[in-house]
Amino acid sequence: MTAVVRGGGVGGGGDVERALRDAAPHALFEEVRAILAREHGAAGAELLMADYASARLQPVTERPFTADSVSAYNSAEGRAFGSQEPHVVHGEAGTTVHLPVTVRGDRLGVLSVRFAAGASVGPLLGPLRDVADALAHEILVADRDTDFFLQARRARRLTLAAEMQWQLLPGRSCSRPEYDLGAQLEPAYAIFGDSFDWSASADHLTLTVNNGMGEGIEAALLTNLAVSALRNARRAGLGLADQAALADQALYGQYRGRLHLAMLLLRFDLDSGEAEVIDAGSPRIWRLRGSTVEPVGLEAQLPLGMFEDTVYTSQRFRVLPGERLFFLSDGVYDVLSPAGEAYGRHALARAVLSTRLLPPSQVPRALLEELPGYRGGVDAVDDAMVVCLDWHGRPGR
Repeated sequence: MTAVVRGGGVGGGGDVERALRDAAPHALFEEVRAILAREHGAAGAELLMADYASARLQPVTERPFTADSVSAYNSAEGRAFGSQEPHVVHGEAGTTVHLPVTVRGDRLGVLSVRFAAGASVGPLLGPLRDVADALAHEILVADRDTDFFLQARRARRLTLAAEMQWQLLPGRSCSRPEYDLGAQLEPAYAIFGDSFDWSASADHLTLTVNNGMGEGIEAALLTNLAVSALRNARRAGLGLADQAALADQALYGQYRGRLHLAMLLLRFDLDSGEAEVIDAGSPRIWRLRGSTVEPVGLEAQLPLGMFEDTVYTSQRFRVLPGERLFFLSDGVYDVLSPAGEAYGRHALARAVLSTRLLPPSQVPRALLEELPGYRGGVDAVDDAMVVCLDWHGRPGR
């Protein structure tokens, strides 16, 4: 079976994008189904969204929570999600093509397209990927106007604090020629104080890792204020030290030192790999260089909002092509084993080495899954965050 492009139909990638832009936000996937059937002879299609824990793929249905999810790891759909490549499954009933739905490295889910038995899908893989890519872009836009896809991501209800934190995040992964980023928060459906943020320009990557004190909504409000203040300062063109000072003043003005927020604020030069960093508290950096795992030593300064008019100074270090950096909250490295040994001393190094073949988008989830076993079945007392950065450097430099 080959693609059929009818006169006046949706043929090229640009035509698909225009058709999706014209569709109602909640009806995007129905338009995709129609395009796949009409232009490519598909017998059916299904869209699955990655849940907040990045562990399950949730089917998008007209009524959410009415269909069974599948594993994001141990399933045919999960194989496409993990590898970020099309995965073709042949069966007696027909052929199914599972395609990653991803935008700029942020893995949203999987598009599964079914064809009749005996169909030749090889020539269709390129056009099908174009449809999946166009759908990914339009889902991000549609999220501004509908809850349809956000609801589909939920394996269960979010707490209010978690709702606030997830709405604050830039995504869970990001890719550019110079770097790949991946991040995850746990417990995904009840996170409250930990958060991350990133923003890229032509020449720099700014990365923020936050660990707010407190629990529940109070911790989420603290983090929201800090991230908003940092974004406001960054978008005004201020340097790192002034960004930290403005956020510090905002938090102190609101809480008068009663609550504060630990933070790592980094700015990477994409040409040289030089990183300017302000270490304001407990989040820590670990580096994987070759087979060596080691912490990056920095001089810690006061958390944001602890005292009035704190002056922050930046430090510098260099990241080399091929290196991997980990940014961790205290909910990771302070986890104790039943014997009282902190996770960050030895177990973290083993986990970092054991995941070095995984892409950064999958590493945070893999590291966080180690923690319950390390605790010996004891419930977590703090939320946890892992951000993973693979540095490639600017091509040709």
